[in-house]
Amino acid sequence: MTQKKVQNYFSVGNLTRIAILAALASILFLVEIPVVAFYKLDLSNLPVLLGTFSMGVIPGLVILLLKSLIGLLHSSSVGVGELADFIMGAALIIPAGLIYHRNKTRKNAVIGMAAGTVCMVVIGILTNKFILLPFYIQFYPFVQSMDDILKMAKVGGIDTEAKLLLLITGPFNLLKGVVLSLVTALIYKPLSPILHSKLR
Repeated sequence: MTQKKVQNYFSVGNLTRIAILAALASILFLVEIPVVAFYKLDLSNLPVLLGTFSMGVIPGLVILLLKSLIGLLHSSSVGVGELADFIMGAALIIPAGLIYHRNKTRKNAVIGMAAGTVCMVVIGILTNKFILLPFYIQFYPFVQSMDDILKMAKVGGIDTEAKLLLLITGPFNLLKGVVLSLVTALIYKPLSPILHSKLR
């Protein structure tokens, strides 16, 4: 990456946008909608996607990181949940941003978000298996084994870790990716003049 590109990424205007979008993402991070089992839907990565499309992948990752760091202030998982959210958010925005910025068309934006959603589903399953679920079993009160987590899920027929990951975690992240992609597709163009306006 050249020095000129770095300067463009972190111009005064972009830094202002990053700060505003990170603040919006942090607020949305607090608003959660229960969906299935203990999984809750939030739209905190919507400003992250908007920033990625308008400024690039690097600024998008900075917005995502700032959101996660601010989330540590009210974390109930000693930062593990925020780490997992950062990993899954990165899995969404990196493919989406890279594909879109090769050729900035609506078609490429859709393809990018579709690819990002698929990556988020796969990474979400792996993150839950190797980071989140082991953490809850190891450190959460009243959770001593996977059986305790399955009981907390309260979903009929989900009686193994594999079923939880493949039938609940995967579809949930697919839903989350689709919702984020649809909302982004609807509002990006109307907001584009604001996102690309010159800020000094």
